[in-house]
Amino acid sequence: QVQLVESGGGLVQPGGSLRLSCAASGSIVSIRPMAWYRQAPGKQRDLVARISRGGSTNYADSVKGRFTISRDNAKNTVYLQMNSLKPEDTAVYYCRIEMTSRDYWGQGTQVTVSS
Repeated sequence: QVQLVESGGGLVQPGGSLRLSCAASGSIVSIRPMAWYRQAPGKQRDLVARISRGGSTNYADSVKGRFTISRDNAKNTVYLQMNSLKPEDTAVYYCRIEMTSRDYWGQGTQVTVSS
């Protein structure tokens, strides 16, 4: 079993920044790929950013140049630095870890970008 706990969401004005964190715990014996997804009301859950075991990253086109995913392997934690936030970034953000047997998801953290 793996548990994911996200934090760092909140209300921010357009142009502002937030940093999300996702701490993984449980049966993790090696570095695993991790990712951030988001889901706005009435829309599907979409990939925002992913970081591989080796540290390679990929991003959704809509966040390239504004968001940065990173990880601290010693803490089994992945981060999402979000800059130049826009109202369309408003969503619930979910963390995911890709294990050999299955994927696990966090409970989600709300990000609201509004003036």
